[in-house]
Amino acid sequence: MKRFLRAENGNRIHWDELAEVHAESYDYEELIKGGHVMDRIQTGEIGEVRNRSLLHLQCHIGTDTLSWARLGADVTGVDISPDSLRVAERLAKKAGLKARFIESSVYDLPDKLNESFDIVYTSIGVLCWLSDLSAWARIIRRYLKPGGFFYMMESHPFLWVFDDESDGLIVRYPYFHGEDPDEWPADYPDYSDSNYIVQSPSWEWQWTMGDVLNALIENGLEINFLHEHNVIPWKALPCMIKGDNGFWRLPDGMDKLPLMFSLRAY
Repeated sequence: MKRFLRAENGNRIHWDELAEVHAESYDYEELIKGGHVMDRIQTGEIGEVRNRSLLHLQCHIGTDTLSWARLGADVTGVDISPDSLRVAERLAKKAGLKARFIESSVYDLPDKLNESFDIVYTSIGVLCWLSDLSAWARIIRRYLKPGGFFYMMESHPFLWVFDDESDGLIVRYPYFHGEDPDEWPADYPDYSDSNYIVQSPSWEWQWTMGDVLNALIENGLEINFLHEHNVIPWKALPCMIKGDNGFWRLPDGMDKLPLMFSLRAY
């Protein structure tokens, strides 16, 4: 873990930079109006959360965390970025929702939180920031109550082999995990606000579907289901088109590939 400290600190700076950008660009008006921003896939697969405790790892500015609070869960959000959590706390006040937020990396959380939860949850866009999947899975297991479950929705690792600057499906990046992270320099448009040019570099790890499943299984979790989806919540590739359900997909004739997956484990 120590050899990746530079990447972790760099990613903290990266997400601190983007916190206020995403405070303006994320669509969370439904939260303010009294609703939530959770999609039907997740609400359907997770089910009733009312009066259940939920730990959200890598929660960023807390829009998903607060959506679960709106749906009745007792929520705790965790993130490495203090600026992101300040935005989350501000949003909670605007929405009139109760939530607890803890500043911590996933790996350091046992030093700051000694509880267990009915649900441990992660939302899309988190795996690439993790340097050690086995340690991540141990943390998930550590925080689950007996009878509780882990749920995640994430972009499919196969999606990330494609060139995100091409209109076609051109393989550019490796599918398999490399020990060292890929460093992405600054000076590119933010995914949520294309008018904002990111100023800080970031470091990301690629993990395969097998890496994810094996990390969970080897740390004592039993997979209840794994679902693969041909849609994703944002425009991950230039050729994608937005459907009526709010998700993005590949054009007709190209839409035969998985873009996202969801799983539940006990």
